[in-house]
Amino acid sequence: QVELVESGGGLVQAGGSLRFSCTASGRDFNSNTMAWFRQAPGKEREYVAGISFTAGTAYYADSAKDRFTISKDDAKNSVFLQMNGLKPEDTGVYYCAASYGYPSLLTVQKVRSWGQGTQVTVSS
Repeated sequence: QVELVESGGGLVQAGGSLRFSCTASGRDFNSNTMAWFRQAPGKEREYVAGISFTAGTAYYADSAKDRFTISKDDAKNSVFLQMNGLKPEDTGVYYCAASYGYPSLLTVQKVRSWGQGTQVTVSS
């Protein structure tokens, strides 16, 4: 199976920035889309941003598009999420995800592999 390894979480004050990275490996890696989801306490897991390694297209949730930037490194099968202007409501566990298809059509149910999850806590 595909292994997704995340790094970059932590504690930050409101208005601060964090940068996540996720690297995919494994013999079964054939996903063309990688993405980021998050799950706040007591909430459902939600789609934050995704990017296609083949088409180069990206998707952002409305809550993310003005503050977050997703990028990729094709040679290393890696995806990054730069988060600026963080708010307390951004607090949660962030998961890297791998799938196949258009980033705009990705859902939780379509994800093929998940990262281990990384905690983000934004204080007021």
